[in-house]
Amino acid sequence: MLIGEVSAVTGIDTQTIRFYERQGLLPTATRAPNGYRIYDDTVIRRLQFVRASQSAGLTLSDIKGILAQRDSGDAPCAHVSALLEEKLSDVRARQLELAALAAELGRLVQSSHDLDPADCSDADICHIISTPRADQHDTSNARTLSYSPGQKSACINARPQPVPYR
Repeated sequence: MLIGEVSAVTGIDTQTIRFYERQGLLPTATRAPNGYRIYDDTVIRRLQFVRASQSAGLTLSDIKGILAQRDSGDAPCAHVSALLEEKLSDVRARQLELAALAAELGRLVQSSHDLDPADCSDADICHIISTPRADQHDTSNARTLSYSPGQKSACINARPQPVPYR
């Protein structure tokens, strides 16, 4: 099967198939006398596995390890289960971080509705963000520039705690 045929069956671009081959996710294709790659039917299933694994959040490195384990004759299911448990834990932790960020953004948006722009001083930079919360007294944590659609200018966010990205 030529690479174009594999691409048509799997919906994966030929450049991506070549990339996967270079990365060791696919066995090296045999070559026809004209230099064209010739793949056997097993590559279809392997490519489908790679895509399904990526959809589950696994990295190409993770997938390569799984495939190597299978290629050595061992069932990789316990390893896959451990990877998926770790991925699920990471996703749940990120959801908590995003929920905290959403709550903080909601507080800032509400604050922006309650504060008068005329009261914003040069020292505050932007009082929407620099107005302290009752439960927050630490001013040592800097954040990034923030901008909302419809806002005339960006505000420098000198507070609150940043939510780390993993």
